[in-house]
Amino acid sequence: MSDLNTQRTYAIVGHGGSGKTSVAEMLLYKAGVVNRLGKVEEGNTVLDYEPEEIKRRGSIQPGFANFKWNKNQHFLIDTPGASNFNGDLSFSVKAADGAVLVVDAVDGVKPLTRKIWGRVTDAELPSIVFINKMDRDRADFDSAFNGLSEMLGMRPVLLYYPIGSKEDFRGVVDMLSGKAIMFGENGETTEGDIPADIADEVETMRETMIENIAESDEELMELYFEEGELTPDQITQGLKAGVLSGELVPVAVGSALENKGGKELLDTIQTLLPSPLEHKPWQGEDGERASSPDEPLSCFVFKTIADPFAGQLTVVRVCSGTLQPDSMITNSASGEKERIGQLHLMNGKEQTASKTPMGPGSIVTLAKLKGTHTGDTLVSEKDDFKIVKPELAPQLITYALAPAEKGDEDKVFAAVAKLLEEDITLTLSRDEESSDVLLSGMGQNHIEVSVERAKRRSKVDIVLKTPKVPYRETFKAGAQEVQGRHKKQSGGRGQFGDCWINVEPQPAGTGYVFEDKIVGGAIPRQFIPAVDKGIQETAQRGVLAGYPVIDFKVTLYDGSYHNVDSSEMAFKVAGSLAFKKAAEKGKVALLEPVMTVTVAVPDSFMGDVIGDLSSRRGKVLGSESQSGVTEVKAHVPMAEMLKYAPSLNAMTGGQGTFFMEFDHYEECPPNITDQVIAENKKDEEE
Repeated sequence: MSDLNTQRTYAIVGHGGSGKTSVAEMLLYKAGVVNRLGKVEEGNTVLDYEPEEIKRRGSIQPGFANFKWNKNQHFLIDTPGASNFNGDLSFSVKAADGAVLVVDAVDGVKPLTRKIWGRVTDAELPSIVFINKMDRDRADFDSAFNGLSEMLGMRPVLLYYPIGSKEDFRGVVDMLSGKAIMFGENGETTEGDIPADIADEVETMRETMIENIAESDEELMELYFEEGELTPDQITQGLKAGVLSGELVPVAVGSALENKGGKELLDTIQTLLPSPLEHKPWQGEDGERASSPDEPLSCFVFKTIADPFAGQLTVVRVCSGTLQPDSMITNSASGEKERIGQLHLMNGKEQTASKTPMGPGSIVTLAKLKGTHTGDTLVSEKDDFKIVKPELAPQLITYALAPAEKGDEDKVFAAVAKLLEEDITLTLSRDEESSDVLLSGMGQNHIEVSVERAKRRSKVDIVLKTPKVPYRETFKAGAQEVQGRHKKQSGGRGQFGDCWINVEPQPAGTGYVFEDKIVGGAIPRQFIPAVDKGIQETAQRGVLAGYPVIDFKVTLYDGSYHNVDSSEMAFKVAGSLAFKKAAEKGKVALLEPVMTVTVAVPDSFMGDVIGDLSSRRGKVLGSESQSGVTEVKAHVPMAEMLKYAPSLNAMTGGQGTFFMEFDHYEECPPNITDQVIAENKKDEEE
């Protein structure tokens, strides 16, 4: 087992396109894990290896690596940045002791960066920022750095000041040592003097850095006021304490694709991010447990991977105790025992067996566990400690799945169901109304990529359809004294059922109410439930456009029967006929589901977004602006939001994010009602 004091376990996080995987690749190259620097654009990085990742040039699932830096053990989790694929980010950050937030020097802090940073701060993870892409044409260090405090509310401490920018990015100033580090060929570095043209700016930034560090600690503050300076040891000590408490966030800069800044980032991680022994106690459902090898074993399952050769792989973070190869453990969620074989460590898709026990902070892969799922806790036998699961982001979009060939519905369901183990942000269901197979996820790309994977792995041809909007129908007015009479004579015993009902609209959310007011045996007791059933079944099928009728009351007050010909079936038909007549008389309206939609965009896009929501029949409820980002809330019909994700991306250059949830039903405008009725008739004819 490695020295836990010097071990580091961290997640690399950031918005999509900021270059997280390239940063991870640079660190692996610096550490000697790979002998050439892979590129996302060329599809040859260690951590993006799934065919869908190579095709779309971006991560769709977390990647894992382990390596030694200056003989110290590092475990790295590379998380996806696109909102379609980071719905389980809270699980990845829970498995880490610290985070490296990658910010793009060109785009700076985006709304999605704020959302991701929120997950990191919710998890109370000590963090470092790496401002990447300093070599790009539109790189703007000042804008990116200022955005950290202005938009993310952090107190950034600049440890490396860039020398040059864009094509002239050629080095950094180490603010602690006061030396310039110049980049040479292939990431090699040499020390030099600070260029004269930036010396004054560096001095100002260094003073700000020391003030920030001093302000985070009362003792240091007093020393700083007395002496006017802090020693290098005091600065490092204060910085480490500030990072651990979350008060301070150190900032490094570089260019991952050009292999510039990797050593400096690794040194910062090693010096300032915490060890697993400094992790706060793990919160269980009943009590807590220290992050220590001396505590009983507990491992948090934070990812499941389907490997084409090894089968299902369970990725765990060892939280306490020591995980031994070839041992028996217990799944505290189910109480089932699991046999552990070899322990594996991952570098991308490559696995290496570890023959030594693994202690806290280790990211370990276990194969062929029977009943263990993402979010479970693995413990020693006879232990029942359960780590509290983090919350998942809400799903935003649902699509219907259909087989290319009729009759293959069960194959489609089975193929997609296999994805649910490894992607906990997907939900699979069947719509009772339409019989559609429904797949819900984080966005259109998420659904499309998931279906691609299912098709590739299971060799089933799947067609994606926009699902039916769950419209409803309801009474606009009551219908009094409506008769449903069913009489049929066709030789032998006939059929007879006769009922009289009143129908009244009910307040939204009341549902269906049936009141029996039969007196004097006008309808025998045993037939009254049949009338109720006939009404309910017909209401479920709808009368306007095939959607369930909701929020109405039926009062059954009279009827008649025949001693021989009356039956449950006859009264069921009578109830159905009475309901249909009442629907004609009382006028039925079509209702559509209305969603509460929250959209976050840079201020400059606010007008476009509000205009677009209005064009979707939306009612804007209000907006709030903070640090250059506006959050707009609106009520919008679900039918208008089915393909909103790609529209918002196009409108905001990928900088907008949104989520929505059902709020209420509202009457459809006449033109929408006519359209839905016409579509329903067309479907029935087909």
